Amino acid sequence: MRSTLLAACLFGGTALVAAAPTDAASTSGTITLSATSAAVGLGYTWGGGVLRWNGHTYHFSVKGLNVAAVGYSKVVAHGVVHHLQHLHDFDGTYGSSTGEATLGNGVQGQALANTNGVEILINGTTRGAKLSGSVDGIQLTLN
Repeated sequence: MRSTLLAACLFGGTALVAAAPTDAASTSGTITLSATSAAVGLGYTWGGGVLRWNGHTYHFSVKGLNVAAVGYSKVVAHGVVHHLQHLHDFDGTYGSSTGEATLGNGVQGQALANTNGVEILINGTTRGAKLSGSVDGIQLTLN
């Protein structure tokens, strides 16, 4: 259960998104984030974002490592948070097994989950040139 935030499989310009909960009852909040990833074999992802939950706004940081990747990309994404019962459950390493292909501008989607049962469905746009086929983790931490 590891992945990069910037990962997606693109075929014909359409992102394939892993299954994620879509019922309104499980929706807890929303996120907006921006992240950058750079890699030559071993890479690093960094950035930040905002969680909107229970009428409040919380800032968080994004970091992670990835392997078997080459290139550089940036992503701006928006997501829906599911199953967040307590604010402290948001922190953690999120993951899923995917790959990324970005050349120029692309569209990406990702379903992420952490060990606290929190799930996030992210959709965004990427810029840059990057190819990744790894299984990695991304850490989200409230500031």
